[in-house]
Parts: sequence; C-alpha cells; structure tokens
Amino acid sequence: MKNSSNPFIKHPILQILQTKCKSLNTLHQTHTQFITTGLILHTYPLSKLLSTILSSTTPTSLSYALTIFNQAHNPTIFIFNTIISSILIHHNHHGQNTHLAFSLYNQILCVKSTKPNSYTYPSLFKACGSNPIWVKHGRALHVHVLKFLDLDQHDQFVQASLISFYSKGGNFGVCRYLFDQISQPDLGLWNCMLSAYNDCGLSMEVLCLFSDMQLKVKANEVSFVALINACADLGAFSQGIWAHLYMVKNNLKVNKFVGTSLIDLYVNCGFLEYARQVFDKMPKKDVFCYNAMIRGFATHGYGRKALDLFENMMLEGLTPDDVTMVVVISACSHVGMVDKGREFFYSMRERYGIKPKVEHYGCLVDLLGRAGRLSEAMEVLHTMPMKPNAVLWRSLLGATRTHGNVDIAEVALDHLVELEPETSGNYVLLSNIYARLNKWEGVKRVRRLMKDHGIDKMPGTSILEIDGVFHEFLTADKTHPQSQEIYLKIDEINRKLHKYGHKARTIEVLFDLEDEDGEDALSYHSERLAIAFALIESESGSPIRIIKNLRVCVDCHDYTKLVSLIYRRDIIVRDRNRFHCFRDGSCSCLDYW
Repeated sequence: MKNSSNPFIKHPILQILQTKCKSLNTLHQTHTQFITTGLILHTYPLSKLLSTILSSTTPTSLSYALTIFNQAHNPTIFIFNTIISSILIHHNHHGQNTHLAFSLYNQILCVKSTKPNSYTYPSLFKACGSNPIWVKHGRALHVHVLKFLDLDQHDQFVQASLISFYSKGGNFGVCRYLFDQISQPDLGLWNCMLSAYNDCGLSMEVLCLFSDMQLKVKANEVSFVALINACADLGAFSQGIWAHLYMVKNNLKVNKFVGTSLIDLYVNCGFLEYARQVFDKMPKKDVFCYNAMIRGFATHGYGRKALDLFENMMLEGLTPDDVTMVVVISACSHVGMVDKGREFFYSMRERYGIKPKVEHYGCLVDLLGRAGRLSEAMEVLHTMPMKPNAVLWRSLLGATRTHGNVDIAEVALDHLVELEPETSGNYVLLSNIYARLNKWEGVKRVRRLMKDHGIDKMPGTSILEIDGVFHEFLTADKTHPQSQEIYLKIDEINRKLHKYGHKARTIEVLFDLEDEDGEDALSYHSERLAIAFALIESESGSPIRIIKNLRVCVDCHDYTKLVSLIYRRDIIVRDRNRFHCFRDGSCSCLDYW
C-alpha cells in the first residue's frame, strides 16, 4: 500500500497511536476514537492498531488484539498478514503461539474473498524452522507457495524465508536448488544463502559462494560477517584480512557484528594482538564482543588477562551470559586457577542469574581434571543434574592420561564406548595411559577392542597457509609435491635437536605406525611435516601458523619448543583444545594443556 495513495497516513489519531500510546490504558482510549470516527472499518488504520497492541508484551495484549480482530467484518489479507506476523514476532516465545498463527492461516484458506500473498509466508516459515515439531508444516507451506503464488513473480523475501527454513533442517541441497532457480537473486538472497552455509559450519562453501557473489552484486556488512566467520573457522588468515581491508577501503561499517567476527578471525589465526586492536577500536561493545576477546585470551593461555577483561565488562554494566561463564571458567582451567574457577561456577546462579548447563559442568570437570583432582571431577559427573555427555567423559579421560589414573580412565572409557562406540581417539587415550604405566596387557586389550568394533585410528592432519595457499599434511604423508625436500628438512631438524639432547618419547606413537621404529614414527607426525615445509617455503623470521585436528602429543610439544629456539621462529599451533604459541624454547601453555 503506497503512502501517496493512502489517505490515512497522516490522520491525527494514527499520529497519536504511533507517538503517545505507551500503555494499554492509552491504547483503550485510542481504540475508542477508532470506533467513534469509523477508522476501525478501514484496513490500514485497523492494521496499525493491531500491530501496536501486539507490540506490547503485557499478558492481556494478545487476547485484546484477537478480540478486535474477531469483530472485524471481512478482514482483508493485509489484516491477516499483520496479525499473523505480529503474533509470531512478539508472542511466540518457545513456539507457544505457532498453532494460533496457523489457525489464522487456515481461516485465510477458508474465506473465499481472501488469498495468501507473498507477505503471508515469511513469518510462518521462520516459525516452522525454529521448532522441529512444525517442520512438516513448513514443507506443506512450500506446496502452498507453489499453488498460490506466481513462481516467476513472487517476492524474493519468500525465497529467502524458504532457504532459511530448509537450512535450519540441514537440507542444503534443497537450499542451493531453490537459490539456483532464481534468475537474478538480490543482495538479501545472497546473504541468506551465505548465512545458511555459515550457520551450519559449511565454511568452504561460504568462500566459494562469496566469490560467485562478487561478480553479481556488491557485498554489504551482512555478507562480510558470513565471510569472516568462515575464514575464522578455517583459519584462513589471508582471505580474512583481505575482507577486513576491503571493508575499510570501501567505508563499510565495522559494527559490533563485524567486529566480533574479526576478533574471532584473528583469535583463531593466532593473531591475538590484532584481535585486541579490533576490540579496543570498537566504539560500542556488547557481551558478544567481550565473550570473543575473553575466549581469545583463554585459548592462548592468558587466563589472568581474560579475567581482567571480564572485570572490565562488569564495570561497563554489561550482564554476562551463558557463554561468558564458559569462557571465564575455561580461562581459569587453562592456567590452573582451580579455586577461582570453582568460585565462578558455584556462584554463577546466585550472582549472575545463570543456571549451569552441561557446557559449564564440562568446564568444571576440565578445570578439576587438569589440576589432578580426578576424584572430585568424578563426583561432579555423578551428581550433576543432567546426564554427562561424551565431551565431559572425554575431558576426564584426557586428565587421567596426564595424571596416570587407570581406574578412573577405565570408567570414563566404558561411558565413552556406550556414547561414542566408533570414536577412535577415546581408545587411543586409554592405550597411551596403559603404555605410560607399562601395562602392556591393557594396550593389547584396547587394540583387540578396536579391532572387534572395526575402528581405525583417526589420522592426524595439519594445515598451514603460505601466500594464500593452503597445504594439508597427514601423518607420514608423502603425497606433497615437495615431499623429498620436506623429509630432508626433517632429517636436518632431527640432527639439530639431538645436539640439544632431545630424546623422543615414543610411547605416544603406538597407534601410529605399529611395525616401524617409534622415533621415526614421531618424526613424521603431521605438524612436523608442516613445520618443515614452512621452514623451507616461508620467509625467514616470519611466524609459522598451523591448525591441527588432534591434541598435540607430548613429544611434538617438546619438539616444537626446541625448533622455535633453534630456528628463531614463532610457531603457533591451534590444536583441538587450544592455542600453543611457541617462542624461544617455551610455550604459552606453560606445559599445562
């Protein structure tokens, strides 16, 4: 309804409705004027009255609006759309009023004088995508879109809502099919597709789609949030910093969403100082910005800086959320501040109004386990109000490896075999514990168990980026075009390490190369191949940054510390759990990981 043809746009009663109706009492008075002046009989004024009432969160506003709606004579599709979307936006917490919205939609279908249009469906698709119970209704709605709307003409907002709906269910084939059917997708549709991939961790697809998008439309801040998040997930520093520079050069606003994504990017790529620069320059910081920066300090081993930043956040008057408490307790865990971490956990409900979730219990178990308080960690697992998941039991199992407690390790593995029978890393952890304690019968028993279940050890992989090109290495990998040079470099490194008295800890290669020499097997762990290649190809003195899919083993940790000293190179390794920043023969984790 165009403003130029609408005689009600500047009506004084509508002006009062929009500017002065701040309570139900004033709404009642205005409603009376709508009736006495006859405005209630016209579509546009009635829609404004309904949407204003429904924007109120008072308990009676929904019933009040429905009473007015039910008294309307032959409501138009415009009125139906207004009340459906307003209910779903303002009164559908946890999906309690989705049924009411669909009841109103069914009324549209039953009235001959009304027919759904492109404004009817987006809010309904959003409601269906947010609640698994309503997914099948969302698919039925898609059929109605095909039936009632012109496929070539209906609003691209409907297409975007369809893509978003299917993406929430993980149906990316359908999403891409729908997207590819659109001859000229606008910026909103490109962003919708980028966000769909980004929300489900399909980071490489985000990079490829963004590349296609650049040939068609000009990206905006929403586009770059998805791109930078994907770069952060992949550790793709070159592409990420290009995105940052592009935004600066093209005067795109680094708002709090972009800023948080950039912090995550630089944190995940090991550039903690860049992350802090972005954080410090942000004029308005919300809890998400603080969470990202606190996490950065925590995963890099700067627990005290993380806690200092948390104190700053509280001084700013921001209220911590679930994620804040996860990263704060995690910060305590990484630096061994056990009592402080326990204090945060046990006071979070009373002090901040946050009920502990399984993630918080996971942080507490990790905190206690790393400190060797395994019995206390076991007690937490047995008394927590929800069933412990595999992450919690694996955390406890990892702690038993460090502290050599076979009894608790066997209990943890029993639970893990029940929860994750095909995850090889759980078995390997227990085998390493047995081996460290010279319990070779236990090692053989774990091998038999894996063989009986048909489980193979997950191969270690390491990725590094040089001049914008990614290089991936597997353990004992010889597929790289420069393999011969890499293995010669490893021989050179090993000779230099032997001069420094390095002795390989061969226990942790028992599952790598069973029939080969243990020290040789260690020499060809994936991160060592990556380090050797980086020493060959990257500029002298430049940092080496590696992303590894598994936890760094003890011997590779010792090895990398010495390499950083001998070759005068900073080496930043992001493993499954945290960052290790190796410099001058020491690591930021202080050998506590």
